[in-house]
Amino acid sequence: MRLHRASGRGGAGQASRGRPVRHVIAACHPVRRRAVGRRARNCRGQAADRTVLQGYGMSELSSVSHCMPADGGQEHFGEAAPLSSCGWPVANTVNKIVDPATGKEVAYPAQGLSEPGELWVKGPNVMTCYLGNQEATTATIDSDGFLHTGDLARVDHAGRVFIVDRLKELIKYKGYQVPPAELEALLLTHPAITDTAVIGVTDDDGEEIPKAFVVRRSGTDLTADEVIEFVARQVAPYKKVRRVEFIDAIPKSASGKILRKDLRSTTVSA
Repeated sequence: MRLHRASGRGGAGQASRGRPVRHVIAACHPVRRRAVGRRARNCRGQAADRTVLQGYGMSELSSVSHCMPADGGQEHFGEAAPLSSCGWPVANTVNKIVDPATGKEVAYPAQGLSEPGELWVKGPNVMTCYLGNQEATTATIDSDGFLHTGDLARVDHAGRVFIVDRLKELIKYKGYQVPPAELEALLLTHPAITDTAVIGVTDDDGEEIPKAFVVRRSGTDLTADEVIEFVARQVAPYKKVRRVEFIDAIPKSASGKILRKDLRSTTVSA
């Protein structure tokens, strides 16, 4: 992650720093497309979309379960995967996407992306257990050896996995599920927004609604109404951002993950 950040600022990966970096693999969170160009300029080798590769993993998977090939899958599948995909399972590893409501495996689509479901992974990289905590182990690894990651994902016709969000982070709005990461990715396409985080908050009617914390680009005068309208034009009505708060920085962990609990602690209600 430190290399990933540094290369975006023109630090790591430059020829003057020794052997040039040919590929950067990001697995902490989805890579922003506008950041790819900055990293690619500091990495020698392939085209921008193939220099920065996505992967997926967690400590319980020791620690990588998915990764994009250097060519994005072009050689074996005849087409390069989108940057937003974390690719295919690594060698000797399998996955499936399971509907958390029905427990049934989500079918691969003929085109586009499948319905969302929880990502389950099985392979030699799956941990044996949580030491001294059999209850947590049983809840995480089923009798068939699949580890239930807790991440919501979709899959395309070629079996490429696309992470949507953490299941526990989903905002439940009037029976619909709204992934914060989807709204965050959309907000980051606005030229006046440099960073953002979305959480669920409770409105006066007791409904959970999406609230966006936004970091404005220096020198801009973006308003909350403009943010709300920007999102509303591009999403289904139930996914609309309904509250906006401007802050100086989004709280994040050392690995770059958004600390939503810190945002929730400052927000009692909408």
